[in-house]
Amino acid sequence: MKGVLLVNLGSPDSTNPKDVKRYLDEFLMDPRVIDVPRWARILLVRGIILNTRPKQSAAAYKKIWWEEGSPLIVISERLQKKIQQKTTLPIALAMRYGSMTLKKGLQELVDKGVDEVLVVPLYPQFAMATTETIEVAIEALQKKYFPQLEISSLPAFYNKPEYIEVLSKSISETIQGLDYDHLLFSYHGVPERHIRKRDITKSHCKIDKTCCVTPSPAHQFCYRHQCLETTRLVVEKLNLKAGTYSTSFQSRLGFDPWLQPYTDRTIERLGKAGIKKMAIVTPAFVSDCLETLEEIAMEGAEIFHEVGGKEFTTIPCLNDRDDWAEVLTGWIDRWRIVDIKSAIA
Repeated sequence: MKGVLLVNLGSPDSTNPKDVKRYLDEFLMDPRVIDVPRWARILLVRGIILNTRPKQSAAAYKKIWWEEGSPLIVISERLQKKIQQKTTLPIALAMRYGSMTLKKGLQELVDKGVDEVLVVPLYPQFAMATTETIEVAIEALQKKYFPQLEISSLPAFYNKPEYIEVLSKSISETIQGLDYDHLLFSYHGVPERHIRKRDITKSHCKIDKTCCVTPSPAHQFCYRHQCLETTRLVVEKLNLKAGTYSTSFQSRLGFDPWLQPYTDRTIERLGKAGIKKMAIVTPAFVSDCLETLEEIAMEGAEIFHEVGGKEFTTIPCLNDRDDWAEVLTGWIDRWRIVDIKSAIA
């Protein structure tokens, strides 16, 4: 029997600094998140970051925490329920980090008689620190605990017409009738070295103004290209005028170069340039989380207002929208009949 495992990022069990520290340790010690030698990662994470960051992050989580718990988990559970109502296949939910483990999710499906699993990473674009770490962890669990399972994974869907249609519609619903000056597409940031590491051609990715728009097999695993392509397809769908939108990358850690332009500096630059009304969308996520609710909606707005901006509108992620649940269900049901590559081709 076939079954589906939806996988999202994860969240601390609570806003208690101890829970946040435990979560951050698991997250930041992942070699695909901070890809340095283990000794250096231990020194950086456990010797420096975890001595200060948990209290700061706990305070940030408190700002966005819902009565039901973590917004990311609550939203993901709502999405799971909507999909389950639309398909006969068992749908389980797991998180890459935290107590809702991948192992628990796979075991839930096995207990229901599932022997063939479709893993659905809830990220539109491929990246080492998101999709790849899920796939690697799933493979390790399969070998150790679930050798009987046949497992496949939903590929990146950043350019799939159904996804672009729903994303564009969600943006349009917010900006329609909104007197905005600029629409900013803000994506999660990654170190530039991640892009080069995943260049299967070993020569294409130069992270300049040409490589991401020049056709190449490298684009299959190029996060930067996939982000820029998401923006391009939405702009085309919504018929946005040149100069009324731009793309940036948020969240960076350490001193190595990350993908640019940086979102905080872009917001500041646009505000200083006279933009008074800004709308911002975060298409690297399908579920609102700490990064979208606190870093963008709160900190971004603060930066914008400090430099003279007046109105800062945050466009929600797709979350558990009915049309988004329909898209995922469609892909799942087509996989039920054929292989996944054909299902979302």
